[in-house]
Amino acid sequence: MRSSNPVLGRFATAAQPTAAPGRPPGYGPGYGPGHEAGYGPGYGYPGQSAPMRVDGDVMTLDDVVVKTVALLGTAVAAAAATWLLVPAPALGPLWIASMVIGLVLGLVISFGQITRPPLLFAYAIVEGVFLGAVSQAFEARWNGIVTQAVIATLSVFFVMAWLYKARIIRATPKFTRIVIGAAVGLVAAMLVNLVIGLFSGSAGPLRDGGALAILFSVVCIVVAALMFVINFSQIEEGIAAGLPRRYGWLGAFGILVELVWLYLEFLRLISYFQDE
Repeated sequence: MRSSNPVLGRFATAAQPTAAPGRPPGYGPGYGPGHEAGYGPGYGYPGQSAPMRVDGDVMTLDDVVVKTVALLGTAVAAAAATWLLVPAPALGPLWIASMVIGLVLGLVISFGQITRPPLLFAYAIVEGVFLGAVSQAFEARWNGIVTQAVIATLSVFFVMAWLYKARIIRATPKFTRIVIGAAVGLVAAMLVNLVIGLFSGSAGPLRDGGALAILFSVVCIVVAALMFVINFSQIEEGIAAGLPRRYGWLGAFGILVELVWLYLEFLRLISYFQDE
């Protein structure tokens, strides 16, 4: 089952071990005497070298949580520093620069399946700078909007985590196809709106604060919330497959990406009503 998040949609299959009959999850036919410290044959794709691991060097839920908190904390710290230290006239250029750099780093990490902490923390810092610049600009115009957006974002995240843990919502194949299809459609709509905005010099119909813009942000929030369910499922499957511990970084990175998207959509939605 693949996620619409390119990180969590690929790492579970890109590194999933092939379990031999009667063997523990995460071990191929080479598991046994002389192979306890590694995966042995059967790991990954045919011809792929078998990465070695020591006992306990496996992906766990606690480890993913710790890594998620670490990346999120780094992003928040960078955002706070940007908010406090960067003067208002520099926000615009910094906003654009950090957005572009963050997009490039995000694509490199996602499609390169990067699990190196330095690059992941670099992404968190750049994304934090972007969020700090955006948040300061929004707060300068609408007092209290950042607090409202943060509360709304965390509330949705924890509600979806509870719904998933209680198995009230499950990432079935049909559910996954619908959510992925909706996410792809939203991305396409955003690109079209961006092109319209570039040529018209306006925010475009999907971001101009009108009725259509409000509806679009609501749909984005709903889809982003449902994507958490797919992401949680991918992480759970990775843990069950006994993936190496380093893949927890990709799970944490994926959650950070979703949180950022959800927060930005809440900022936009709340701002529309503030204008009214």
